[in-house]
Amino acid sequence: MSINLDESFKAYDVRGIVGETITHETVRATGAAFTDVLGLAGQTVLVGGDMRPSSPEFMDEFAQGARARGANVVKVGLISTDELYFACGVFDAAGVTFTASHNPAEYNGMKMSQAGAVPVSSETGLYEIRNLAQSYLSEGIPSGEDQGSVEERDILTDYANYLRGLVDLTTIRPLKVVVDAGNGMAGKTTPAVLGDAVLPGLPLDIVPMYFDLDGTFPNHPANPLEPANLRDLQAAVVREGADIGLAFDGDADRCFVIDERGEPVTPSAIAALVAEREIDRAQAAGEKEPAIIYNLITSKAVPELVVAKGGRPIKTRVGHSFIKAVMAEERGVFGGEHSAHYYFRDFFNADTGMLAAMHVLAALGGQERSLSEVAEKYSPYIASGEINSRIEDKQAAVQRVKDALAREAVDVEDSDGTTFTHREEGWWFNLRPSNTEPFLRLNVEAPDAPTMERVRDLALGLVREGN
Repeated sequence: MSINLDESFKAYDVRGIVGETITHETVRATGAAFTDVLGLAGQTVLVGGDMRPSSPEFMDEFAQGARARGANVVKVGLISTDELYFACGVFDAAGVTFTASHNPAEYNGMKMSQAGAVPVSSETGLYEIRNLAQSYLSEGIPSGEDQGSVEERDILTDYANYLRGLVDLTTIRPLKVVVDAGNGMAGKTTPAVLGDAVLPGLPLDIVPMYFDLDGTFPNHPANPLEPANLRDLQAAVVREGADIGLAFDGDADRCFVIDERGEPVTPSAIAALVAEREIDRAQAAGEKEPAIIYNLITSKAVPELVVAKGGRPIKTRVGHSFIKAVMAEERGVFGGEHSAHYYFRDFFNADTGMLAAMHVLAALGGQERSLSEVAEKYSPYIASGEINSRIEDKQAAVQRVKDALAREAVDVEDSDGTTFTHREEGWWFNLRPSNTEPFLRLNVEAPDAPTMERVRDLALGLVREGN
């Protein structure tokens, strides 16, 4: 095969264009390589996928490759990504789910996990899998002495039961909740966890938006990080007089929150809210200084709150594999990212948008104030949100910013991009090259809106100079 797997194997997962950089042949070879590199002959391998049109066939191809090398495949069908992590944790088995998350319909990919929901990334075997799969593409997959088996298992009810066991929503006040599934997997998981599809109902009036599973995304892209994709939900929350709105991405591992006014609540504010709840719970169980993990782009409100609550804030790089590794090393009780990925020790250190949503619903429903009033405590600063610039020479762009601010009272830290922090005015911003796209990403935070806008415009002007 002439396909170069370097084009689809990224730092954290596999992602490519169906029929071009990810094909039946590459998937089958990857299934075989996954089994061999992780030593899974004779062991269980879980295989699932999202609602994209290519996912079912890709699941079959991966299963064939894994079975050829002796793995016993358990096909778990249509799942959200956090369902895979749940299954890998509960059943202590390695697995894969086919998804391209928020990418457009022509994409698909693979998120892989070792037993116990330990991530498979560039630092933990992903590139070794790529290299062996590349060899199998050109030389063929060798036939093992013992072919593995294939069976099917539905894990949705187990998943819903597990989450409900972590956050009790049975005693909250009634809430009206608009959920935008974006035609993604939350259209299946929301009725199971928050509704009455498989378990008894909760005091939640769920107003569904785009729950039909459709990987062509007929209504809007399943990427709530883009403000345009939240507009339908924002309007629906106001129109319905709802207490809260929830938006999930395509594979439902991220959740974004809208308050009763139709205004977004920043992921950093959600991280602070959940961190407070998890610190309280850990301390009530006798744990001293529970560790909270946050990435370097998260609002400084998060570590400030953690310290005030008697917790231990730990800063890490952006990216789920890094956060999960630090969660495991530090026994972190919770971790949050600016991109609305939320990680829980009780969920095998993995990220789950649904569990984060349940914490927000519990906090909101456990008292009488509106969500905007609740969230105000966790939002003392003004953030720009992530702004992407398509830049040919990213290093030169960052250097222009460094040169321009060299004589200012600004500290510069080169770690996972470059962070600029003003010692007197209290603002900071980070410039970070994307690992998967040709963008330089800017995040700004400041004490007030005028300062944020001034710093944002300054940074963007320097970054985009000459482009």
